[in-house]
Amino acid sequence: MTSAEKLVVARQLARLGVDIIEAGFPASSPDDLDAVRSIAIEVGNTPVGEDGHVPVICGLSRCNKRDIDAAWEAVRHARRPRIHTFIATSEIHMQHKLRKTPEQVVAIAKEMVAYARSLGCPDVEFSPEDAGRSNREFLYHILEEVIKAGATTLNIPDTVGYTLPYEFGKLIADIKANTPGIENAIISTHCQNDLGLATANTLAGAHAGARQLEVTINGIGERAGNASLEEVVMAIKCRRELLGGLYTGINTQHITMSSKMVQEHSGLHVQPHKAIVGANAFAHESGIHQDGMLKYKGTYEIISPDDIGLTRANEFGIVLGKLSGRHAVRSKLVELGYEITDKEFEDFFKRYKEVAEKKKRVTDEDIEALLSDEIFQPKVFWSLADVQATCGTLGLSTATVKLIAPDGEEKIACAVGTGPVDAAYKAVDEIIQIPTVLREYSMTSVTEGIDAIATTRVVVTGDVIDSKHALTGQSFNRAFSGSGAAMDIVVSSVRAYLSALNKMSSFVGAIKASSQVTEGQSVQTTE
Repeated sequence: MTSAEKLVVARQLARLGVDIIEAGFPASSPDDLDAVRSIAIEVGNTPVGEDGHVPVICGLSRCNKRDIDAAWEAVRHARRPRIHTFIATSEIHMQHKLRKTPEQVVAIAKEMVAYARSLGCPDVEFSPEDAGRSNREFLYHILEEVIKAGATTLNIPDTVGYTLPYEFGKLIADIKANTPGIENAIISTHCQNDLGLATANTLAGAHAGARQLEVTINGIGERAGNASLEEVVMAIKCRRELLGGLYTGINTQHITMSSKMVQEHSGLHVQPHKAIVGANAFAHESGIHQDGMLKYKGTYEIISPDDIGLTRANEFGIVLGKLSGRHAVRSKLVELGYEITDKEFEDFFKRYKEVAEKKKRVTDEDIEALLSDEIFQPKVFWSLADVQATCGTLGLSTATVKLIAPDGEEKIACAVGTGPVDAAYKAVDEIIQIPTVLREYSMTSVTEGIDAIATTRVVVTGDVIDSKHALTGQSFNRAFSGSGAAMDIVVSSVRAYLSALNKMSSFVGAIKASSQVTEGQSVQTTE
């Protein structure tokens, strides 16, 4: 995600009621530091809701001074800043990755937690990476030492998703029972989903005494992902009596919107059968199920879609079409939970009318696809004016594309490809001339029928190697996702490609601006 997208998502997380927002890894790149700083300045100081909720803004760092300095520079502007620092504690990690003895690891952890506190940060979280495979006695020892050094939260990661729920629950209980000084810190969980057990392990940890749960929207994350916020929150809400009365401050009415926003900005879409937020989570196709639902919803729904801010299309009274006016369309957006500005609505309404002229009935899914394409987009550098493509078995596929440049100038290019989309992308490349590689391309039909809107998602990479992996510290070539929607599959594809290229252009611009500032500061210091 770009800095602007991260800020938008952070605002939504605050509305959702998230207690702590770990906003990024500031040492990984200048752009990430700027993003976390922006979130700290705005979201970390702006009360939300009737209770004036202000989330803690946290920055991730490895156990070294450079990382911790960057994290503090980013989060110190928040009303409630936090530094989260980590080092591996399992034998396999210490021996093969860190190549350090257990004594060295303990010394580093103590020193860096104390250093973070010395900067003026009152809230320091420490994670023993790969705790799920760490020696218990060593774990108790290093946690005791970092508590003495000033750690306020102890996060226990099942970094590789290795443990089973009863094992992870016992791990949390054992840490609570055997770590001297544990009463002075909050125990946290961080569960990966490699065996599909992240949510179950997180709940087991909460039941055993953890009071902070590290989760992600839609369960996104490294490899198979992390524990899913919506699954954990709704499980606690639904089965509270079996979890000792635990509760969260999450406003579940914002779950659906948060899920959609993260999907659009990350380019990572959930499978239809994903719990809570999947397209089929509240759909009933079986005749037996439908019969039960018609008689009493509780027969087959343990939670209501209203609980997560989802309203089903067949329960609405308004049917939208080409004769629907602004008021009806705006009312529909409000029903679906979308809050957009007047300018955004006018842009959306224009696209809505174009679709409504071609479709007899515009569904909620159509509206959401158009909103995603019109509203959840990066800053526009290049925009699509026109595209024309020809293809078939009688000749070469060709495409003509007209784009509007950042300065408003129209530029046209023609290209030949193996298909209409390939030809259109080559025409776009000829105009924009940014070296890219298309890594992923997918297209889905939003609804049934031959007149359905097509939603396209792409992932591209370029020559933007300005980020470092949070765990390995290695530089990597950043990827950029893009999405587009249209009734024409070529138009949808070009919109998605431009969305990704606009993200890349925005990121490159931020890097250049940051470099210029750094160079200017260096020159000033030299003088």
